[in-house]
Amino acid sequence: MTRSNFKSRLLGAALVGLLALSAPALAQDAVSAAKAAGQVGEQADGYLGIKGSVSGEVRQAVDALNIKRRAAYTDLAAKRGVTVADMAAVTGCQTLATRVSQGQIYRIGSGDWQVKGAGPIALPDYCASASQ
Repeated sequence: MTRSNFKSRLLGAALVGLLALSAPALAQDAVSAAKAAGQVGEQADGYLGIKGSVSGEVRQAVDALNIKRRAAYTDLAAKRGVTVADMAAVTGCQTLATRVSQGQIYRIGSGDWQVKGAGPIALPDYCASASQ
């Protein structure tokens, strides 16, 4: 292999690696922008939800993040001896209580999307037992 060919391959591999690393950041940026626009919000079930219509890029990014969340919930549930749904709900309660910012949308159960005001979110009853 010539030195020039080696450099080309190395540069190509570096570019592929750089793109792979930047893709999650771009997806997160798309979700953050959609959250700010009131199109994507947190749900009490521990997953992101979509309100109305969004671009294919945003839908794919939300789906990818929800897949990662499910994998994390599955791992934690196995370690703690609980169901995946219970683990997701506990995390959903914590997220609604601590990570939803004023002006962002959220949804509890199959209810309507709501906009977080200045005060705390009125959490479902099961959240009280989840925090104990």
